[in-house]
This record gives sequence, structure tokens and C-alpha cells, in this order.
Amino acid sequence: MSSNPLSDVRFDSLDLQPEILAGVKDAGFEFCTPIQAGTLPIALAGKDVAGQAQTGTGKTAAFLLATFHKLLAAPAVESEAGKPHKIRALMIAPTRELALQIHHDAVILGKHTGLTFGLAYGGVDYEKQRTALQSGFDILIGTPGRVIDFAKQGVYSLAGVEVMVLDEADRMFDLGFIDDIRFILRRLPKPDRRQSLMFSATLGLRLHERPGNDSH
Repeated sequence: MSSNPLSDVRFDSLDLQPEILAGVKDAGFEFCTPIQAGTLPIALAGKDVAGQAQTGTGKTAAFLLATFHKLLAAPAVESEAGKPHKIRALMIAPTRELALQIHHDAVILGKHTGLTFGLAYGGVDYEKQRTALQSGFDILIGTPGRVIDFAKQGVYSLAGVEVMVLDEADRMFDLGFIDDIRFILRRLPKPDRRQSLMFSATLGLRLHERPGNDSH
């Protein structure tokens, strides 16, 4: 983290909806960190972002606020009767601890948005988690394996995802999740029909799809 952790960019100077700014105020944020100041204007414009940021630099708030902005700017599309509900945003993390932290921050920052959050991670009661997810939600936060398990069972559909977030992407690849990430990407809308936000400690990584699939 920088010795000067805050920039001179204020959150209320950005193009954020009032509902989002209310959550920012609840969290006690006034000025952006450098990673937030560098990525939020790009993400709020609807563009894809690849950011380099260590834990504790404010990257979670950056991709949460950008996701909220995107979802609030357009109405949700109703899922077809009798079919799995379509989640609107997917946030993948390498560990359940990080997934829980993202969810915690999302609840605070998204308190006034009306958006709902689902969690999918291992190490907890499977059926209890499945039941909770079947009730429907806007944003899914989870680890790769459990996200895939529930998608395969039709608990939800990935076909309507408007925002895809990979957090600590380099760590996910180090832990052997690259095939899981590819599996997930192939079940999302094409890149030109969704926004992609990726954060990692290093930007030397590349995720290549096989011929005929998306390349990221």
C-alpha cells in the first residue's frame, strides 16, 4: 500500500447514483484510494478494467461500486417461468474468506441500492446454502468450485450476467482454478455483452481460451 493511501479524488465527484453515494457515506469513505481513482472512472463508463492492487488498497470497493452503478443503470430482465433465475453480476474470489469479506463490504456499500446478494463457497452446509440461493438474488459472490456446482444443478443461470469480476486472479490461477474459470467464462454472455473487471497483484498473467471460445 502506498504511504499516501488516498488520492484527491472525491467519491461525490464521480458519476455515482445517490443510492450508491449513500452507501459510500455509511462506510465513511470520502476520498478515493489510488486504485479507486484510477479504475472507477473507466469502469463507470462501462469499459472493462484490469487493475493491479494488493489487499487493503480499496479494490473491493472499486469493483463493487462499479457493479452497482452498472446494474442500477438498467432494469433487471425477468427470468423465464420455470427456468433458473438469471443472476446479474458474478464475483469470483479464490477463498471463502475473501468471498465473505466481499459480501460484507457489498452489504454495507449496497445497503440503499435495493440489490440483493448471494454467497456460494465450500466448507458450509451444502443444502442450506443451496436453499438460500434458490430464493433469487442479483449478485453472486463465491469461489469457483461451489459456483460451478450450483450452476450445473440449475440453482441459477449464468446466461444473463452483466458484470463479471475476478478478484485476486493471479492467486486463483496459482491455486489451480484456471480450468474452473474457463468453464465459467464459457457460460457467460459474450465479452461484448458484459463488463469484465479483473484485479490481481501482478498483471503478467493471461487467461487464454481455446480456439472458438472467448479470449481474456
